Amino acid sequence: MQDMAGHTHQLSQYKGRWVILNYWAPWCPPCLEEMPDLVTFHDAHARHDAVVLGVAVQYKTERSVRDYVDDMLISYPIILGDTQKSALLQPEVLPTTYIYAPDGSLYKVKRGALSRGWLETLLKEAASASK
Repeated sequence: MQDMAGHTHQLSQYKGRWVILNYWAPWCPPCLEEMPDLVTFHDAHARHDAVVLGVAVQYKTERSVRDYVDDMLISYPIILGDTQKSALLQPEVLPTTYIYAPDGSLYKVKRGALSRGWLETLLKEAASASK
C-alpha cells in the first residue's frame, strides 16, 4: 500500500509492533470524531510499539482528502484506499479498524468509532494475556 506521501507500507515491515489500520471517509461523522484520538494514540506509540495507518475511502478527490488531513493535523500515514482496492479489504461499515498483533496476525476488528482509551486498554489487556 502506498500512502499520500509516496511511502510504501507492508504489514510485514511492522513485525513486532501493533498495527492499527483504520478505514474512514471524509463524509463520515463517526470517522471524523475518532481522528483526534487516533492522532494522539499514534503520536504516543509510533516510536515504540504501535503505528496507525489511515485508509481513506469513498472520497470525491485526492485533494479533498489532503485538505482534510492538513486541517486535522493528522500525523499518521494516509493511504488512498480507492486507488488500491486490490490490495486492501473493503469494510462494510465506516469507520472500521483492523488491529494486527505484533506477530502480524489479525487480533481484532472494530466496527464503529473508537477512542484512544479503548485502544490503550486493548493493548494492556493483550500484554497481560500474553504473560
